[in-house]
Amino acid sequence: MFSCVKPYEDQNYSALKRACLRRKVLFEDPNFPATDDSLYYKGSPGPTVRWKRPKDICEDPRLFVDGISSHDLHQGQVGNCWFVAACSSLASRESLWQKVIPDWKEQEWDPEKPNAYAGIFHFHFWRFGEWVDVVIDDRLPTVNNQLIYCHSSSRNEFWCALVEKAYAKLAGCYQALDGGNTADALVDFTGGVSEPIDLTEGDFANDEAKRNQLFERVLKVHSRGGLISASIKAVTAADMEARLACGLVKGHAYAITDVRKVRLGHGLLAFFKSEKLDMIRLRNPWGEREWNGPWSDTSEEWQKVSKSEREKLGVTVQDDGEFWMTFEDLCRYFTDIIKCRLINTSYLSIHKTWEEARLRGAWTRHEDPLQNRSGGCINHKDTFFQNPQYIFDVKKPEDEVLICIQQRPKQSTRRDGKGENLAIGFDIYKVEENRQYRMHSLQHRAASSIYINSRSVFLRTEQPEGRYVIIPTTFEPGHTGEFLLRVFTDVPANCRELRLDEPPRTCWSSLCGYPQQVTQVHVLGAAGLKDSPTGANSYVIIKCEGDKVRSAVQKGTSTPEYDVKGVFYRKKPSQPITVQIWNHRVLKDEFLGQVHLKANADDLQALHTLHLRDRNSRQPSDLPGTVAVRVLSSASLTAV
Repeated sequence: MFSCVKPYEDQNYSALKRACLRRKVLFEDPNFPATDDSLYYKGSPGPTVRWKRPKDICEDPRLFVDGISSHDLHQGQVGNCWFVAACSSLASRESLWQKVIPDWKEQEWDPEKPNAYAGIFHFHFWRFGEWVDVVIDDRLPTVNNQLIYCHSSSRNEFWCALVEKAYAKLAGCYQALDGGNTADALVDFTGGVSEPIDLTEGDFANDEAKRNQLFERVLKVHSRGGLISASIKAVTAADMEARLACGLVKGHAYAITDVRKVRLGHGLLAFFKSEKLDMIRLRNPWGEREWNGPWSDTSEEWQKVSKSEREKLGVTVQDDGEFWMTFEDLCRYFTDIIKCRLINTSYLSIHKTWEEARLRGAWTRHEDPLQNRSGGCINHKDTFFQNPQYIFDVKKPEDEVLICIQQRPKQSTRRDGKGENLAIGFDIYKVEENRQYRMHSLQHRAASSIYINSRSVFLRTEQPEGRYVIIPTTFEPGHTGEFLLRVFTDVPANCRELRLDEPPRTCWSSLCGYPQQVTQVHVLGAAGLKDSPTGANSYVIIKCEGDKVRSAVQKGTSTPEYDVKGVFYRKKPSQPITVQIWNHRVLKDEFLGQVHLKANADDLQALHTLHLRDRNSRQPSDLPGTVAVRVLSSASLTAV
């Protein structure tokens, strides 16, 4: 996950540090200067900001004071509680913060070797499919000798202010961090995949079964090293950062720092009673103002928990911004949760591993409809299939599939203004088992994401065995931009882009022939099959010019539903397509019957119910059963 880190803007930390030490100067970053351009992308500055190095702000500056913790952080003047909440989550995970803050011991101030300090730091972030190493100098914006953005509760601790500066450099300036998205920061810290959950829409407060299921998923993400945050939607500007009677703040991101099942009762009684409570610990980035409802720091509910259990949970009564609440109350008072799961692709792990396909693509404009790749969403039926298309296979009877599409992050700078995201999303279609070329007509939509102007869109879906096409789109046609598609499955899905619209013409086409017609065959099911005492274990095979498609076995039924499709590019349209039904046996499969389909392009009847026949080529006779087939043929190879 972390083997290859690319220098951001071609700035090599080690080389720059060596050069500064050799010249005995402190580093000044030419790419992110100590000017207003690094603070704002629009508007006029407020009070006069002075850029100061940590040694000019306090004595004995340190990267960390008494280690790193989620209590270190306090929000500054910019509305970046979302970033501070993500940092709080990061601080609780040693394995993660040591990736974001590499070689932290080497970067730490050493009072005994002042000459080894060069005023340069570097941090790692995951951006658009790769880890980047961002170099900064240590000049930080202050007013009246106070840091104006993210700062630590210890005046001489600077890790969070420096991480924030590196992140602001990636975003274009500090102002670009105003009102951002916790999900983006969690992904940038981990390379994981963020899944937003709308608690109100899902009615988790009132649906106990759904709530318990969600708690188990949240617990699993937390126990496997993922990062989680929660927030309360602010509907109006007046709502932003308004404090509710229960002590919570609207429009504000809280880090979830622990997820536990808490045992109730005292002494031996606690072990024999099975009563446990689903509990969540949260932290307000302001470092103060806490929840004052049940299970808040001073509430009487804690008397139900033994002293040893309280100590294990680290319950304190300070107004330090950190507090516990039940998961039920969290679902009642909060509106959104963001789970950032770390996708484990290691084969050496005891936990579930995923197979990841990572593909880069772009929405591009072209006058030729067959070359245009910016067709907009399904509302624009004439151009929808002009978008990029990606195919993948589900190879198990049913598999959980995680799909994430991310657009390239845009910088906000004085020159270019605020970098706005496009509204993006994607649809997933179940297609023919043998599809190799791009889709041109609608098929069964298996799933679809929301469309939103956020940096990334995520979908978790369960799908049966088969072949699928993902069509990532912008909401409106004609919009251009780059994107990264990530597909996670349990077994390799052979995910790849479909680039060709039809079979390519080669030098052999004149000798071997070129397809004259395309035919899609959809075998829906069969009825009245030759029965055994337990029912037939039947499957279907569709054959056409040496190509064939086979369905899964439908067990123990004489009326199977196959729902299997094949698409065939036919050089000899006069030759019929054969559909055969077989009974799966241990030693040798039994032939149950077949039908021949002429599948002419001028056949207007799409749905056919046909009697099964034997394989006698001269005088075929009927066998028990019928098969239902839908056929679509066209002389235009881009019709299906």
